[in-house]
Amino acid sequence: MLNTCPFAVLIQEQAKKYGEKTALSYRDYEKNQWIPISWNEFSGTVCMVSNALLALGVGVQENLAVFSQNKPECLFVDFGAYGVRAVTIPFYATSSEAQIKYMINDAEVRFVFVGEQYQYDTAFRTMPLCPSLEKLILFDRTIQKHPADQVSLYFDEFLALGAGLPFQDEVAKRSAEAKSEDLANILYTSGTTGESKGVMLTHEMYQAGISANDRVLNLSERDVFLNFLPFTHVFERAWSYLGLAEGVQLAINLKPVDVLQSLQEVHPTCMCAVPRFWEKVYAGVQEKINTSSPMQRKLLLEALRVGKEYNVRYRMNMQTPPLGLRLRYKFFEKTVISILKRTLGLENANFFPTAGAAIPPAVEEFVHAAGINMVAGYGLTESTATVSCDRDNQVISIGSVGRLIDGLEIKIDDNNEILLRGATITKGYYKKSEATKAAIDEDGWFHTGDAGYLKGGELFLTDRIKDLFKTSNGKYIAPQMIESKLVIDRYIDQIVVIADQRKFASALIVPDYQLLKEYAAKKDLQYTDMKDLCKHPDVVQMIMDRIQTLQQEFAHYEQIKRITLLPEPLSLEKGELTNTLKVKRPVVNQHYAAEIEAMYLV
Repeated sequence: MLNTCPFAVLIQEQAKKYGEKTALSYRDYEKNQWIPISWNEFSGTVCMVSNALLALGVGVQENLAVFSQNKPECLFVDFGAYGVRAVTIPFYATSSEAQIKYMINDAEVRFVFVGEQYQYDTAFRTMPLCPSLEKLILFDRTIQKHPADQVSLYFDEFLALGAGLPFQDEVAKRSAEAKSEDLANILYTSGTTGESKGVMLTHEMYQAGISANDRVLNLSERDVFLNFLPFTHVFERAWSYLGLAEGVQLAINLKPVDVLQSLQEVHPTCMCAVPRFWEKVYAGVQEKINTSSPMQRKLLLEALRVGKEYNVRYRMNMQTPPLGLRLRYKFFEKTVISILKRTLGLENANFFPTAGAAIPPAVEEFVHAAGINMVAGYGLTESTATVSCDRDNQVISIGSVGRLIDGLEIKIDDNNEILLRGATITKGYYKKSEATKAAIDEDGWFHTGDAGYLKGGELFLTDRIKDLFKTSNGKYIAPQMIESKLVIDRYIDQIVVIADQRKFASALIVPDYQLLKEYAAKKDLQYTDMKDLCKHPDVVQMIMDRIQTLQQEFAHYEQIKRITLLPEPLSLEKGELTNTLKVKRPVVNQHYAAEIEAMYLV
């Protein structure tokens, strides 16, 4: 049942209700087991954090930073800070020195909580460049401090400042004085272009979002969330807060690469994810199908065909499937589909929210065909996550991002841009009045930068307005739409469409290197290294042929005419991806300028 208490006292109130029931769990890598944390323990640690923050002299609405992977300590600090009306600013665990230096100075942060060695080393190097920064607080006891570091504290030393709760009266006073319009977080957008902006999120925005989501999502205290996306991401953050308000258990996944193992160990009922996760699952199942015996292949394909007919054609359209189809689906559900779910660790699945990018239709159909309740949605940092999502009791169309949540207004302007107004929409960007004026007009409409349309009450996205390409022939191309349809090919790991001010569309492709090697071995192709293999005419032609098959539905001017295979993936380290793994097109265009020009020389 939803607890609508303010964040300042939410964990303490939930502890009164749930006591020794598990609130959080995390994998201890030394013991190789999941460690439970009860609601009572969670509440006690949050109270110590609040007291320790007061011992350090943290003021009302002071900005604190958390620079860490997903860890229970991230939540301890968040709710401890809310108890004393402080603001938390999460940094992505992979952030560079330049990024955190900018954010620390912009928000005038005095205290930064760091997760592991990389975050500590990065933050410590920035200290001389950040006048406000006084102290680092280290979550992990194995972090090796720099010999010159005389000010940092380990987290247990920090908590000791609040042991015995010496400031509890002041904490209670601040909690009682907390205002709904208080800032809870400043979330800095990683941005595919331009300077990072701090989105201001208030407590009332979170509360409005939690209430609206509660009305459309079937959650209860029996649910178990696996936290896969970083808490820094508004999607995971708002989702986790919703879960805590519902009394669910959060299983905190520390390392994203371990998510498949974590799924099989935790058996969650829910996990929010980006489409890329499901694309990987889809590719893995397709590979399984391709390498199975003829009998197994036939059985798998028939199970997915029946599942698609049952779930996509009938159930998602609020129609009753024919008796024969129901019986066939029940057979496959208890056999093939059940085995597939258990293999993935999804046998307890309730629903799986998915947002953050376009979901390839083939992938969305596959997930539903496998009997997994994917809830497609749309949201932004500026909207405190959810704007719209699928609803179980209404028609769900493949390709839509669902229906608007309560409390929001939507308008589609003359340029097809989606405009939003309502209780969950930010009032603006931290210390950036001009950027705020550019994004929020005089009537209070927030301009999302996303193009889309409404049909039958459902919202459909077409593309980012800034990402629309205009060819030299005057035709407009939506690169993300093309990319989302081509990336489902098992040989394609990443793809970047090139077309702006060009006479035709081309693409830079990061192939699946292992599959490429297997293809080369099967065809007895000779090569010296990956760079050589990516240039091999037979390999390039093979992938081009696969693209031709997939792009038959595209208009002629949208079709990819030439490709270049890249011998190494796009990366965060080279600045080619944002922290949320979106492609920074200007950077990619700059890094691969020669390769791009070569595709247009002939």
